[in-house]
Amino acid sequence: DNVDAQIFFLARLPRTLAGALVGAALASAGVVLQALLRNPLATPFTLGVSAGASLGATLVITLGVPLALAGIPAIPLASLAGSLGAVSVVYGLARFRHNGLSTSVLLLAGVTLNSVFSAIIMFVQYLADYTQSFQAIRYLMGNLDVSSYSPILWALPLLVTAAAVFAWLPRSLNLLTMGADGAAARGVDVLRTQRAAFLSASLATGAAVSLGGPIGFVGIIVPHMVRLLVGSDHRLVLPASACFGAAF
Repeated sequence: DNVDAQIFFLARLPRTLAGALVGAALASAGVVLQALLRNPLATPFTLGVSAGASLGATLVITLGVPLALAGIPAIPLASLAGSLGAVSVVYGLARFRHNGLSTSVLLLAGVTLNSVFSAIIMFVQYLADYTQSFQAIRYLMGNLDVSSYSPILWALPLLVTAAAVFAWLPRSLNLLTMGADGAAARGVDVLRTQRAAFLSASLATGAAVSLGGPIGFVGIIVPHMVRLLVGSDHRLVLPASACFGAAF
């Protein structure tokens, strides 16, 4: 019955926790993908994960699916499903006719899929009515309109799994930035590291987008700001980016 407690625990705290988790996840994923692709412009949204998540949420909004399915909010659930679908397609294309995981094909497949999904999203919005288009645009702008703990709890297992892999990656990422051959010569299982980096970053991104929508700039801004402060050692950059991303 305490109004102050309701405001704090039900209105403010879920949104704050969601913001911290989304920022930490996107910043960490940005660090991992920039090291994996050896490209300073790589972001968690380069590989089509965000577009897949956005497409899933847009379809749910346009088709008028009930607000919750079996107690799970429908939009975050569809967003998560779309992101995992995009990850599967990009990973399959990167492995197609390659013995390992081709990072160049990974990048090209992600950018292409991003463009295709973005076009489909615009077509779906064209077919939708005004109210549905307004809801879809609100989601696509990115927001932290989280009013309960349920979406956070459903995203938490993916975030915890990604964080566990992130904790294992820094040494391998340091060596991987020298190139695949140089890393392999120093004892790194390159294919396993690439798989772990790609899948963990994709899981973190999918979970973050399901909570906050496609808030893309965090994943490219925060890692570069952190590198200016702590250097390029991923043993420092990765945890510092997670903390700075959460605060940001």
